[in-house]
Amino acid sequence: MTRLRPATGLCVALVALVPAVAQAQPLPPPAIRDGLATPSLPPVASPTIPPPDAPSGPQQVTLSAFLSGDSKPIRSGIVWRIFLDRGSEAAPEFKEKLTTPTPTTTLPPGSYIVHAAYGLAATTRRITVASSPIDERLAIEAGALQLSGAIGDIPIPPERVMFSIYQPLPNDSEGRLVAANVKAGELVRLPEGTYHVVSTYGESNAIMRTDLRVDRGKITDATLNHRAATVTLKLVAAAGGEAFAGTAFSVLTPGGDVIREAIGAFPTVVLAEGEYTVIARHNGKVYTREFRVESGLNSDIEVLVDSG
Repeated sequence: MTRLRPATGLCVALVALVPAVAQAQPLPPPAIRDGLATPSLPPVASPTIPPPDAPSGPQQVTLSAFLSGDSKPIRSGIVWRIFLDRGSEAAPEFKEKLTTPTPTTTLPPGSYIVHAAYGLAATTRRITVASSPIDERLAIEAGALQLSGAIGDIPIPPERVMFSIYQPLPNDSEGRLVAANVKAGELVRLPEGTYHVVSTYGESNAIMRTDLRVDRGKITDATLNHRAATVTLKLVAAAGGEAFAGTAFSVLTPGGDVIREAIGAFPTVVLAEGEYTVIARHNGKVYTREFRVESGLNSDIEVLVDSG
């Protein structure tokens, strides 16, 4: 019986060829192999296919604002305006005005400008509406002024005092008027900064001025103290007598400037502390008297008919 012997030589030869095959160099790209100088082409990106449920129409936009330094949203007094941003070639197109503190609206895809006004303070932001809802929060650099008037320790009735607020400019303490006819107790929202406040008590010369600082996120509560009093003017035949009706009064400073004019039996006038002259005209006759006003001391100023 003949036994087969393994072909050991053939096996060794095959094993020896394996490293040679593994070390074989890759073929150059066709452009180089053929001796051509054709440039390589950039890869082609696969098209982006949105998921079937991706929204493509108008999107919901929710807006809110807060004062810098305070994370709580502003709950009242804010006005929103939305403009379509048409680029640098054209002015923005107004779209809508919203007055709720945290409004929600629907906008088609595009670029928009959102303007939030909080009193005299405001901020602006650009937003882009694409394929998903937007929740936008805006920070407003603002504080507030709350003003009142007093004479000594006695508050002036709110209906008898008014305030004007100015933003000072270089070499001009009053500068630019930012709020007029502000009532006592009214909350005036302002950008952070220093303001010049003018308080007018009555309708004549009882005026006080001061500079106040408004800090962001805070309410500056200030009382302006006047040095003034209310006087009641009367033309009488004798001290303590009945006033003549239809009398025309003029109140003058010592320099002759007219401070206030009034007609009646006993008109009242608020005057700053100081010296004055009153002229009373009745039935073609003129009567005069000098008097002094002391702060906080309301009084009757009687002009006697025999003083003419």
